[in-house]
Parts: sequence; C-alpha cells; structure tokens
Amino acid sequence: MDILAQVLDRVRLGGTLLFHFELGHPWNLELPARPYALFHYLSRGSATLALADGQEIQMTEGDFVVITRGDPHVFYSDRRAKPLRIMDIDRASSRFGVISHGGRAKPLSTMICGNFTVSRPMFGSVLELLPPVLLLKPAADGGWLEAILRRMISESALERPGQVVALSRLTEVLFVEVLRSWISSLSPGQGGWLGAISDPHIGPALKLIHENPERPWTLNDLGRRVGLGRSAFSARFTRLVGQSMQRYVIERRMSEAAFLLETSDESIARIASRVGYETAAAFSRLFHRHHGASPGRYRASRRTDAGHAQLDGSELQISD
Repeated sequence: MDILAQVLDRVRLGGTLLFHFELGHPWNLELPARPYALFHYLSRGSATLALADGQEIQMTEGDFVVITRGDPHVFYSDRRAKPLRIMDIDRASSRFGVISHGGRAKPLSTMICGNFTVSRPMFGSVLELLPPVLLLKPAADGGWLEAILRRMISESALERPGQVVALSRLTEVLFVEVLRSWISSLSPGQGGWLGAISDPHIGPALKLIHENPERPWTLNDLGRRVGLGRSAFSARFTRLVGQSMQRYVIERRMSEAAFLLETSDESIARIASRVGYETAAAFSRLFHRHHGASPGRYRASRRTDAGHAQLDGSELQISD
C-alpha cells in the first residue's frame, strides 16, 4: 500500500488558478487570511514575501511558495507602494486573464497564484505537518512546476468540455509534486508520519497500521514484524512520527471511521467493528472525543455539507 496515495485518494482535493499578475516596479499586493492553502509561482523577476509575524522571504524567478495555513501575507517590490488588496481571493473568474499592477519601471515580475481546497478527515493532518510557509526552489523541481502551471493556464483560457475535471486533475498532480519535493528534503525526525514513510522500520509499520487499522496492534507485535525490539521500536516510532504508536493507531481508526460514515451506508455498529471496536457504544464515545460529534451527527452534517457544495463561478474581487 502507498500510504500517501491512499490518503490523497480519499480526500476532496481541489483548487484553481486565481490570477496571473504582471507587475511593474513599484508594486505591492496584500492578501487576506483564507481558510485553505494558497500557492504563488514567481515565473519572472523577484519579490519580497512578508508575513504577519514579521518574517520576510526573498523570492527569485522560478520560486514556488505555499502558504499552507492561509495566513495573511504581502508581496512587494517596494513596501511603500500603495497596496492592491485582494478582498476575496477564493472567488475566481472563469476567464483566467492577466491583471497588470504597479508602475512601469523595471524590474518586471510575473506571478501565478491559486489555491488548494481540501476536505474530509486525514488530510487535515497532512496540512498540519507542513510548515506554515513552504518554499520550493527551481533547482530542485526539474521543471515540473512551470510545466503543470502553464498547462493549467492554457486549460483555463478557453471554456471547453471537461474543463473543470481537467483543472481538478492538474491541481491534484501539482499538490502531489509539492508534497514529494518537500518529503525528499526532510531529515530524519522531520515531517511526522509523512517523513517516517521512508524509514526502513517505521515505514513498514505505518503500512501495516493503514492496511489493517482494526487489528489490536501492540508494540511487541509491530516491533517484531519490522525487526525491532519493543523498546527500540516504541522510541523510534515516537521520535520519527511525533506521537506514540498507540495514539497513531487511534487516529488512524478515527479517520477511517469518519471516511466510512461519510461515504457508505453501513450501520454505526458495522463501522465500529471494521475499525476495531467490539461495541458501538465504546466506539461512539471515542469518536465523539476525537471529532466533537457523535457518529450519527457527524454523518448527517457531512452529507448536508456535501449536498450544499457546488462550483462557484463568481468573479475575483480586487480593491485598490
């Protein structure tokens, strides 16, 4: 089992391109906080990224940055320039055109911006493992960033049959490549379970837990299966994953249960059994503590949310 593939396959991963800026010095873009991840690709020129906590990052041509928590941020060539405020970044026009901003002086910069939208349990834990700001440099990406983004731009330029599906698939590929690049840059002990996937002992243990979350896993059992003693396995798992094996098993079970509640019509008792609990009552108590709602309420609310979800073709609002 490919754990990352399983996780991404089970979430509603979406996203879109929001705008394509041509920027002449001096320029200043101000972006508000959003409830999802935002990405920006500086295809030409340079820029300074400033975050609300005072952190500043100098970006050069080819840099790709993901604001994983949707925190407010500013891009500029001159902080003194009057900012162009993006008032509603999640309402993009179906016609993806170029927006000119700033003065006429060089250096000129171009930037492509968009968002990643996700839902369903388990993905939240992926986003939480990523740093608040994830910067990828062009030397490490092999050219795939620009290739995918250029394809997304051409797909967005004209309304054609299957456009929504095509953009959704391209967004998925883009996000998978971002995760791959980040994972490959991690040192041992970084990145939680995502970073631990490649460990020769903990990776196989994670695979076993994901394949059979209902099993009554113990430290002795898993350690023996991956070639470590109980104490060594426990210490290594906690160090690399960032939580104990027992806690990880519970979270895996609760994520699986949430997925089944949302996507199947199986009874709560049957789902409880499928994730390793002998009684629906014991399962329901733990599920409520973990998700803040009973299994029945969770199922009803998630299906109501899904019924209300729809594509929004509203226009991007910009205020200056």
